[in-house]
Amino acid sequence: MSWLFTHQTLRRGMTAFVLPAALIGVVVATSAPGAAAPAPDPLIGAAGSVAAMAGIEVPATYGPETAIVVLGYGLLPDGTMRAELGNRLHAALIQAYMSPASPVIVTGGNPRNGVTEAQVMADWLNIRGVARHRLHAETEAGSTVQNAEFSARMMAALGVTKAVLITSADHMRRALDNFLAAGIPVVATMTPDVAPLWAQPFGTEK
Repeated sequence: MSWLFTHQTLRRGMTAFVLPAALIGVVVATSAPGAAAPAPDPLIGAAGSVAAMAGIEVPATYGPETAIVVLGYGLLPDGTMRAELGNRLHAALIQAYMSPASPVIVTGGNPRNGVTEAQVMADWLNIRGVARHRLHAETEAGSTVQNAEFSARMMAALGVTKAVLITSADHMRRALDNFLAAGIPVVATMTPDVAPLWAQPFGTEK
């Protein structure tokens, strides 16, 4: 099946997603660590209403049959994230907020200083409000091909049939090809230039 018929792009201009303070308040209040999982409708409705008033387009909402799959990026020798991985995670955070029923798969091995990319990614998202039960760390992949193959295996175990793929813009074409080859229907993509700038007040990595 041609990806053109199954793939909905979510890439937008950067300035279109610098969300207003009102929407930041909605996201923080409903997604704080340790808080009860929010019901999808109030969260999506509030975010969508504020965004609509500001003329801002937000990502589509997906359910539990669709995983949010975030591809890793090489860690620094001390096991901390490089800036590009932080950018990918900001994009993932937006999609996780907009699709609160979707599981989130973070994929990447390549350990540095005893920690893998996926472990660092899962911790980053959890600290910023994504519930631990939603996070699934695939810690063995050492390449994009393995990201796709091992994520497909994890999705099958979770009973998930589709994916929103998140990686860098210059990596997306290759990643999309690999995921489709692994038999994963990719229903949307998101890249950091979708502008997760509104997440920076409570999430920026220095």
